[in-house]
Amino acid sequence: MKNFDAISHIKGKSLYIDDYPLPEGSLYAVVFDSTIAHGKIVSLNLDKANSVDGVFTILTAKDIPGENQIGGIIQDETLLAENEVHFIGEPITIVLANSIGAARKAAKEINIEYEELPVITDPRDAFAKNSLIVPPITFSSGNVNAAWNECETIVNGTIDSGAQEHLYLETQGAISIPSEGNKIKIISSTQSPTAVQRQTAKVLGVAMHQIEIDVLRLGGAFGGKEDQATVWGVLSALGSYTTGKPVKLVLSREEDLRMTGKRHPYTSDYKMGLDKEGKILAYEVTFYQNAGAVADLSTAVLERTLFHATNSYFIPNVKATGISCRTNLPPNTAFRGFGGPQGMFVIETAIEKAANSLGLRAYDIQKINLLKDDQHFYYGQDVENSQAVNSWESAETHFNSKNLLEEVNEFNDKNKLFKKGLSFMPICFGISFTSSFLNQASALVHVYTDGSVGISTGAVEMGQGVNAKIATAASKTFSINVDKIKVESTNTTRVANASPTAASSAADMNGNATVLACNKILDCLIQFAKKELDAKQNDEIAIINEMVFVNNEASSLRWDELIGKAYFNRISLSAQAYYRTPEIHFDRTINQGSPFAYHVYGTAITTVTLDIIRGTYKFDSVKVMHDFGKSLNRNIDIGQVEGGLVQGIGWMTLEEIKYSSDGRLLANALSTYKVPDIYSAPENIEVEFLDNSENRFGPFNSKAIGEPPLMYGIGAYFAILDAMKNAKPNKNFELSSPVTPEKVLMALYEK
Repeated sequence: MKNFDAISHIKGKSLYIDDYPLPEGSLYAVVFDSTIAHGKIVSLNLDKANSVDGVFTILTAKDIPGENQIGGIIQDETLLAENEVHFIGEPITIVLANSIGAARKAAKEINIEYEELPVITDPRDAFAKNSLIVPPITFSSGNVNAAWNECETIVNGTIDSGAQEHLYLETQGAISIPSEGNKIKIISSTQSPTAVQRQTAKVLGVAMHQIEIDVLRLGGAFGGKEDQATVWGVLSALGSYTTGKPVKLVLSREEDLRMTGKRHPYTSDYKMGLDKEGKILAYEVTFYQNAGAVADLSTAVLERTLFHATNSYFIPNVKATGISCRTNLPPNTAFRGFGGPQGMFVIETAIEKAANSLGLRAYDIQKINLLKDDQHFYYGQDVENSQAVNSWESAETHFNSKNLLEEVNEFNDKNKLFKKGLSFMPICFGISFTSSFLNQASALVHVYTDGSVGISTGAVEMGQGVNAKIATAASKTFSINVDKIKVESTNTTRVANASPTAASSAADMNGNATVLACNKILDCLIQFAKKELDAKQNDEIAIINEMVFVNNEASSLRWDELIGKAYFNRISLSAQAYYRTPEIHFDRTINQGSPFAYHVYGTAITTVTLDIIRGTYKFDSVKVMHDFGKSLNRNIDIGQVEGGLVQGIGWMTLEEIKYSSDGRLLANALSTYKVPDIYSAPENIEVEFLDNSENRFGPFNSKAIGEPPLMYGIGAYFAILDAMKNAKPNKNFELSSPVTPEKVLMALYEK
């Protein structure tokens, strides 16, 4: 199956917001934002800015006709600051001019005076001052306090994981175009068209049907455009609604880095108890999440951290507490893995420490605690069709892990200045939105009279290949060439109330809805073909490779002929279908239930070579045994594993986000923020498809792929740690992530 979007990208023919042709008379918008992290606005003078040649108008919160509120889960986020600012980068005004140059010049002429207030940047400081988004949340099972008495070994500690910049190639942006009837069409770079539509209607004080959102495609997102694309879409619409003119708002890279939130940094306390064989009997963990200044998606991210606090392991006694801390930083937000990686990193750290205490290797503890089908997740869901042991043992066998370990040991025996390290990283990631109401999707399918097919769903294409997968699902259902199928842009007038393209669920939900819609049409076509061919009632009619078959024998009737005849006989060639994920529920009064349709499993083996003089390292290989189910498109799925893996490695090793004590972003350009390049990627990435994995919830038994592979990158941290221990066997290393070369070097030689 071809990925037509990829072909279009390579040819430079793919259209993004910046490529969209603007109507004559369009205005350009620049956002004037706060330069301090916390303070009261004492005065705001726009006179000098308004006098700049080319400026049309400058809008403030007073110009909002509806409600100045765009909070999603919690109503705590204003579109434009009114009396107080809470982070550097918070929008205060929007400048509209006939050129981007004029708008930028005018923004520099705005005079503002603040009364500065105390700034909080650290989540533990926020917790101490009771600066919280919501009260602490606790998930538990068994009796942790009683279990400690049964443990042979107990370890505890603190570990920090850092933030991560999304660094999508296409920055945040939107174009709004007014139309008759006081309506506005927004061309938005968003993962959540419905959220942009809903919040725009609220801010403008109009009904949702007056706002149309169209998403061509995104130049990357990784969660950064699930909630945080909303503000820019709404601001452009406010400009258009107020002036009656089209308005384009696209952030520069520097603005995007400054104004938008990142992956949530966490600081976490853990305690783990084990018996003498290494079986984990009890685990207690507290996560302090740095949410930033407003809620955004922080509570949902934190909840998924709690769901994934035990990763791939069965632990009978667990207590996990999540605390979402309000600080004076840009609101942190969704990022690939959505809180899962932060939780999984902590338990892997606890296992590493327990292994040191017991005189074992971490993989000895990992392997004997893997989930099996007769067990349950600590939040109450039964384990069904677990592939944890299967993926681990398949990785051991296929990649010959015994030989890999021997090679590492042999290398280390022969080398003093370089040391190798090895880690195993199992993953278990739940697939579904943890808010059950979001697990719904619709599809609209048209078969045109020449036999070609158009499909509209709520899924947003952002480089992950969801359009190709939806086209593949339709192609398989109709048994026609995928060249005949076009997946339309995502538009709120064709598919309403769509859930965000997030949680790795877009291909599942929208693909299943597409299959249902195709089957509605197919059923009508089969009944019509039976009459057209004078077949008997018991004859079996099927369409195979664009030919109509009767009792497994090809007839003379082809697909395109069938469609033409069906149209002239007034057979419906359009269908809409609705899908909702079955069998999911979660009771938040007791924090127990079955929130996920299924889980994705896998195991990665990472090897690294460390230069102990310089602290630098290179990844020799990452070998992955991944649970794809029955892949809809193997090339897309392999690409997602490779991309997710390297992004996870970046989070664990290189990508260090730093803020000053007054809330100023220090890693504010690509010269000061390092992401993995060709030289820092593993020299060899080997991805294998796990055998014997089925999934009754995915289209044609496929499994979700977007987020799970990122967690393999956590293995990079522990491979480096293993190499450091091989260099200094008697030294106890405790390093926050990312484990940069500077941190490695300092840790190797600190006294």
